[in-house]
Amino acid sequence: MSFRSDRTTTLSSKDRSEYRLFISHSWDYSDEYERMVDLLDDANYFEYRNYSVPEEDAIDADSDEELEEELREGQIKPASVFIALAGLYSSYSDWIGKEIRIAEDEDKPILGVEPWGSDSTSDYVERHADQMVGWNTDSIVDGIRDLSP
Repeated sequence: MSFRSDRTTTLSSKDRSEYRLFISHSWDYSDEYERMVDLLDDANYFEYRNYSVPEEDAIDADSDEELEEELREGQIKPASVFIALAGLYSSYSDWIGKEIRIAEDEDKPILGVEPWGSDSTSDYVERHADQMVGWNTDSIVDGIRDLSP
């Protein structure tokens, strides 16, 4: 005997098996980025694909325009959530600002993450984030799940 179900099942963001993330960061402050990746790697029941650009895997571009296009098409567009590390340096980084504008142009939800052990965050990131969370594994993972389409 066989059974047939006519119901279509769609995965909610809570049931998703893998999240596609772009983590915006400054190479000058790569320790914060590395801590974020370690935190996500160690999160229970959470799988993700990292579309970020670590310094050791820099995009080979001949101009700022070419770099911006590569970021848009290869890194930010395929991501389901854009994560902005909200250290104060974010307010003064031209490239982090460009990445946030690209994310907004591509209608990507932006999750702002307050810096580890800091009382101050980037006003720029706070103004552009759809949600701000503290530096805590559960808060970050819940924020990603909440914002994922």
